[in-house]
Formats: sequence, C-alpha cells, structure tokens
Amino acid sequence: QVQLVESGGGLVQAGGSLRLSCAASGRTFSSYDLVWFRQAPGKEREIVAAFRPGGTVYVDSVKGRFTISRDGAKNTVYLQMNSLKPEDTAVYYCAGTLHYTVYYRDVSNYPYWGQGTQVTVSS
Repeated sequence: QVQLVESGGGLVQAGGSLRLSCAASGRTFSSYDLVWFRQAPGKEREIVAAFRPGGTVYVDSVKGRFTISRDGAKNTVYLQMNSLKPEDTAVYYCAGTLHYTVYYRDVSNYPYWGQGTQVTVSS
C-alpha cells in the first residue's frame, strides 16, 4: 500500500521559513514522480513545485523563495519555503504519479496524495 505522509506545516509570521517533508512508502518514486501542490481556501489546487528534466519548476508566485529537493535513499521529497507571505497560506499536499507525464500540473494524473499539511502565514 502506497502512503505519502507530509509533515512540517504550521503557523509562521510573514518573512519566516518552513520546511515541508513528504515521506513515501510502499513504492519507490523517481524524482519526477513526487510533486508539491497547494490549495488555498476557495481556490483550486495548484502545482507549486516539481522536478522536470533539466531541473525544477515552480509556480511563478514562489520562484526564488521555495526550493524542492529530495532524498532518494529515504524516498522523501522536501519543500523549503523562505520569505513566506500571507498569500502562501494553504494546505500543502504531496502527490505521486505512476509514471512521468508532461501534464504534471493536472491533479488527475496523481493517484497518490498525502493527507495535507496546513501552512498559515500571518501578516
């Protein structure tokens, strides 16, 4: 049984930092297979960060502030979030796919989801 377990969310003041972790079990995921989404109240779930051939990609609003990384030996992906803003407030989800896809922004391509971790940034 595949499980994705996120941790590291919380309440932080604007300008602060958090590091999210997503530990996968039950299946070994490649670097392209685990990504980070987020969903703010009243908004659709959006891709935040992912590994792609040649590097990493980020939603425009977090470029230069967030960094995705992974530890293959631990089957874990991380999201380092710096210079947090109130608009980063959301539930952050780790998602896993079965195979590489160019449609990595599409939530329907991810059969595996973590439970989500709340990130709240106060102004």
